[in-house]
Amino acid sequence: MRDDKVAPKTESLTTKQCWKLLSDTSVGRLAVTIDGKPDVFPVNYKVDGESLLFRTGPGTKLDAINDNASVALEADAVSAEFGLAWSVVVKGSAESLPADSHELNTAIHGLFPWQGVGKSHLIRIVPDTVTGRRFTLDASMTWNLPLNDAVRAGLE
Repeated sequence: MRDDKVAPKTESLTTKQCWKLLSDTSVGRLAVTIDGKPDVFPVNYKVDGESLLFRTGPGTKLDAINDNASVALEADAVSAEFGLAWSVVVKGSAESLPADSHELNTAIHGLFPWQGVGKSHLIRIVPDTVTGRRFTLDASMTWNLPLNDAVRAGLE
């Protein structure tokens, strides 16, 4: 049985609202299929019109994209201060842009992967669907752990 007093209020977002939220952040989680199984990787991305760009190097992500271009990217945020959270999911296909492409040469200066060395492949996600939700949280559902402590705990 669900207690509606603690369930967050959910609002579906328009596509325009989703693109605005995606452009306000730059880190998401990329879902790909590897050997028939899902895997997820953090990526730094940029919105380019109604598509997403990110850089990657040779390896698992690039191999998965070359084997099966169907991907999903999820980005989200939580504001304990305002009692809001949102999540946007982009599902579509990924295409690798050539190393001499105009997009790579202009976007390379604005895309800074956490591991920037060797990230010479530019990937464009072309969406089939863009969906999102916003949640209104009550005080019992907010995270009270300061980001500094969370980061420190992850590094210890």
